[in-house]
Amino acid sequence: MTIKIFTKEYDSVIKSVVLTGETTYRFAIDNIFPLINRFSAQRKVQNPAFYDRLRNDILKGCLMPPITLALIEPQEKNFRSVDDASEYANQSVSRGYVLDGMQRLNTLNSIKDHEDFPDEKSLYLSVVISGNKDMLLYRMITLNNGQRPMTPRHQIEVLTEELFDFSGLEIDIQSEKDRGEKIKRGAFNLSDISKGYLAFFTNSVHNENNKIISEKMDEIIVGNIMSTAVVENGLEFQQVLELIDKFAVNEQAKTWLKTQNNLIGFCVGVKTSYEFLNDLGADEFGEYVERFDAAFKSIDAAKVNLGKYRRDLSRKLIEKAPELIGFEELELLTYFSDEIAA
Repeated sequence: MTIKIFTKEYDSVIKSVVLTGETTYRFAIDNIFPLINRFSAQRKVQNPAFYDRLRNDILKGCLMPPITLALIEPQEKNFRSVDDASEYANQSVSRGYVLDGMQRLNTLNSIKDHEDFPDEKSLYLSVVISGNKDMLLYRMITLNNGQRPMTPRHQIEVLTEELFDFSGLEIDIQSEKDRGEKIKRGAFNLSDISKGYLAFFTNSVHNENNKIISEKMDEIIVGNIMSTAVVENGLEFQQVLELIDKFAVNEQAKTWLKTQNNLIGFCVGVKTSYEFLNDLGADEFGEYVERFDAAFKSIDAAKVNLGKYRRDLSRKLIEKAPELIGFEELELLTYFSDEIAA
């Protein structure tokens, strides 16, 4: 048996086609289990005691809970029938991502050679066909919310590396692993891009706060994701990356964007002013942020949390760019003063 699709529906929130279907444990091991390796940071099995019990139950004939796969298709899919949908699912499964069920597949794989393994047992699944990565992330967060193995921040970090196409960008983006092997001078840190994506997704520049315990901070982040309705915003993070790439040809702009707190503020503020900024030249943007830095130096570091204010004010700088673009250093400082006083 391959994948047999039963139903096709449309999810209006994430603007995606959702198929429901059935396959077998053996097909899942041969064709779906290898997909979990696309998310390298997810390979470690969690909660061993629970999954020991699941292993034993599978060998006794239990029906494993459904899993969820995802596929990125820029062009919306319109299937004439469930047979067409079945054909598509089987042809495209190798390009998929395991959105929910990675631990279950790990468990299944760990007993595949047992003499009592039920090869032909049914495994039910959903296939989410999404137009872009932001909607895919939204669904991943909602599926995994409440599970401890992966925090929202970790999920976004993994997806940033695995799903975004950096190959078409002029800028270099390096992970910590890459930097350990060889540092590329002038490269952006992948971890900073991930934090920018988290800020973009939550519409918040304050996703890290050591005054709040980690689990509660994760709950706040998920709450922000749910309330931000990013899936209803036409701007995709890939467009933000391309705008960063465009501005980075100017050295002043690149240096400014490589500062983590500036990048975080940029990724939130751009959601309001993208059209304006997209028409701006790299040199003009470089001069704009140079005036920002000159004004920011006048803030007394002994009296404020500079990191917090840099995130807040860089967000304002980008968000209000249509209004502030012509401000000189002193005018920006006056604006900052009013913002700090508020």
